Amino acid sequence: MLRTNEVKRKLAVGDLVHGLFCTTPVPELVEMIAHGGYDFVVLDTEHTLVDARELSHAIRAAEACGLTPFVRISAGDFATALRVLDAGAMGIVVPHVRSRADVSAALEAMYYAPLGKRSLGNGRTTGFGRYEPVEHLRRANDEIMLVALIEDAEGVADIDGILSGGGVDLVLPGPADLSQSFGFPWRLGDTRVRAALDRLRAACAEHAVPYCAMARTEQRYAQWRDAGVRAFVCGDAADLAAAALRRSLPDLRG
Repeated sequence: MLRTNEVKRKLAVGDLVHGLFCTTPVPELVEMIAHGGYDFVVLDTEHTLVDARELSHAIRAAEACGLTPFVRISAGDFATALRVLDAGAMGIVVPHVRSRADVSAALEAMYYAPLGKRSLGNGRTTGFGRYEPVEHLRRANDEIMLVALIEDAEGVADIDGILSGGGVDLVLPGPADLSQSFGFPWRLGDTRVRAALDRLRAACAEHAVPYCAMARTEQRYAQWRDAGVRAFVCGDAADLAAAALRRSLPDLRG
């Protein structure tokens, strides 16, 4: 049976949650993230060529270590969303959410009736048919999360429409893609990108939806904490590993 979504529970009571993207979604790295003290991992299938079996093992590894597993799909790839939810993912990160229509499509694909039209099955989250099916549907609808990734100028402009009507459990910005959407790729410190992020945070506060800040430095983390943010993605595990490798030999040589 599906476990309690600890990220959803912690956010509901005002606790802090921290996570990492994982563009190398292998079980051992997922275990390292868990033992690093993080609350959740975003297993990436949008920018990563990942074997389905390996991805299912990564989800199991997260479960075994008490880490909440989310999966980022490609835009509109709700067939993958169905499979990873059946495999035990506790949330779907939906990229390039630009309008309420994108939210509605995700809700229909991710949730069972009466919230959506997710296809029924008797996989591992049902105990392979062991658990009472109607109760499983209720728990699945209660526990999984829709994480809206806002990474386009259109999404920022329509954030009130996106959040109106409910259904979004967490808003995550994509600063890099936002910079490209505004016409200046990778200029993440540009005032227009910062203004867009502030607009998203403010809209989330207005609609009582948690905002998940991208915080890769102590300074940005402190700034977002001061702004009342309680959810953080602190980078990508692969980037952190690569940075550590770049430092290791020079540090060893002195």
